[in-house]
Amino acid sequence: MSSLEDYVTAIPDFPHKGIIFRDITTIIQDPDGFRLAVDGLMKELEDVEFDLVAGSESRGFIFGAPLAYNEGKGLILFRKKGKLPRETISEEYDLEYGTASLEVHADAIKPGDRVVIVDDLIATGGTVEAMCRMVERLGGIVIRCIFVIELKGLHGRDRLKDYDVRSLIAYEGN
Repeated sequence: MSSLEDYVTAIPDFPHKGIIFRDITTIIQDPDGFRLAVDGLMKELEDVEFDLVAGSESRGFIFGAPLAYNEGKGLILFRKKGKLPRETISEEYDLEYGTASLEVHADAIKPGDRVVIVDDLIATGGTVEAMCRMVERLGGIVIRCIFVIELKGLHGRDRLKDYDVRSLIAYEGN
C-alpha cells in the first residue's frame, strides 16, 4: 500500500444504516500504516513551535505519544471523568445523543504553554473544542489541532474556526 487512505477500512451501515464508519484500527495495526500516520502528523508540526502535545482518551493517546516522544515534549492526557488521580478541571460537551465530560490535571498546563492537540478523527468537533477551552482556562495557547481523519460532512472544523486545524485525510460525507 502506498497512501494512508489505503489503510483505512470503510464499514458501511455502522453504527447505523447510511453511515460509513472509517476504521483507524487498520492503520495502527499495520506498521507501515502507523508509520505513515505518525510521519504525516509530524509533517504537520514542522513549522510549529510548541511545548506540549495533548491527546484525548483513547485514540488521541495513540497518536499523541509518538509525536511527543519524537519532539521531546510532554504528553497531556485528557480523560473521561473520574479517571485522573489528582486535582482536575473538567469541561462538558455535546454528543450526537447527549453530553460527555473530559478532565485534565489542573497542573498539566502552565500559563503560556503552547499546546498542539492531536486526535484520530474530527467529526462534530465537540471533544476538541472542550479540550481547547480547558487548555485556555489553564492559561495555555492552542497552537494547532491535528487529526488523521476529518469527516467534512459533520462540520467539526466550523466549531474550531478560531484554531489552526489540519487533517491528513478528509472524507466529504459523514
